[in-house]
Amino acid sequence: MTQPVATGAVERLGTFQLAGEADGLALVFSQPLSFWGGIDAETGDIMDHSHPGLGENVAGKILVMPSGRGSSSSSSVLAEAIRRGTAPAGILLQRPDPILAVGAIVAEFLYGISMPLVVCEIAGIVSGNRIAIGIGADGGAIVGRVRENR
Repeated sequence: MTQPVATGAVERLGTFQLAGEADGLALVFSQPLSFWGGIDAETGDIMDHSHPGLGENVAGKILVMPSGRGSSSSSSVLAEAIRRGTAPAGILLQRPDPILAVGAIVAEFLYGISMPLVVCEIAGIVSGNRIAIGIGADGGAIVGRVRENR
């Protein structure tokens, strides 16, 4: 696991809704996204025509947004995307989202696949930054930008 490295404003502590470790490129949205009708679980493509991320792909990314949006069915779409390997590697939210948490928890229980879901300050995270989610000594989430080796 790549550990977060302090590089300024991006490193922060958070609270897990579902604990785990992940890293990937950040995909940041200022608007919430519904997984039900908003994400194609077969591909990971955003298909919500009213969302600014239309056509982007969430698979393997660290999805960053204020919160989830919409239907309780989003939990089943997220669980299916996790099962298929088309889900984000992790999700960072400004506010807790019980619907997305249920989807991630169900996927971990049924399929043994963990996708961390973290509530933290998201300001300053930029799409394209490589972000790592780690578990601190106290069990809390550590989110940070990964320094690229050159």
